[in-house]
Amino acid sequence: MTEGSTGIFRLGDKPVRRIGYGAMQLAGPGVFGPPKDHGSALAILREAVALGVNHIDTSDFYGPHVTNRLIHEALHPYPDELVIVTKVGAVRGADASWNPAQSPAELTRAVHDNLRNLGVDVLDAVNLRVMGNIHAPSSGSIAAQFTALAELQRQGLIRHLGLSNVTSAQVAEARTIAPVVCVQNNYNVVHREDDALVDELTAAGIAYVPFFPLGGFTPLQSDRLNRVAAKLEAKPMQVALAWLLARSPNILLIPGTSSRAHLRENLAAASLAIPDHVLAELESIDKQAS
Repeated sequence: MTEGSTGIFRLGDKPVRRIGYGAMQLAGPGVFGPPKDHGSALAILREAVALGVNHIDTSDFYGPHVTNRLIHEALHPYPDELVIVTKVGAVRGADASWNPAQSPAELTRAVHDNLRNLGVDVLDAVNLRVMGNIHAPSSGSIAAQFTALAELQRQGLIRHLGLSNVTSAQVAEARTIAPVVCVQNNYNVVHREDDALVDELTAAGIAYVPFFPLGGFTPLQSDRLNRVAAKLEAKPMQVALAWLLARSPNILLIPGTSSRAHLRENLAAASLAIPDHVLAELESIDKQAS
């Protein structure tokens, strides 16, 4: 396997396919409460793995506890090649609010919640989710939080550590404490603030995992993206995913969906070839695109 060129990149000590699956949308509206259709949620997880997905992104604060329990019910005992990446650093309020939970005690509790609800003795990878501005990083030291997770790693509860919603300086700070195998930030074809960080991580061999690769709660809207998709006879969201795959070999995708049809469309983006001149056109799309 040649990393990147064949749709494979190493996440920690395991090679994963570059299009995975994000489980967030399996919870209820607003990522709160149970799914509308429990059976369908289980079916999409099983179909994802059957179609070759071996990288699933989740968190115990999705629901809360909902997506991890669904993953356990659908897939446990887990295939050896499956990598489940979770994140800690927040809790949900009774009003469905997203609240920081960044103290060492809170992070330790969150790790144990993930272990219990996923039904494992050790977590494949845990991202420290820095709350910042919710969907954008803010400056400041993360040493205390990352040190707490590094201690849990030394205890054998976590194999690999990652970061989410962070700056380049915070990545550098974390790497002085423990190895970082992945960074998960907001990035897509129209949201490009992390261009420089993507390049830094490429050089370091660290996976970059865009959250909201398709826009998240506000799906991508771009006339230019739509025109390109029409020329390629593809769906706009497939083009958006294919652009990310072409952007850098260390980019791993975790598009989420509660639809089995959309799951198949997302995975098909791996085989969508975009000519160089079309890539150049997509490069000019920015977050003000309409």
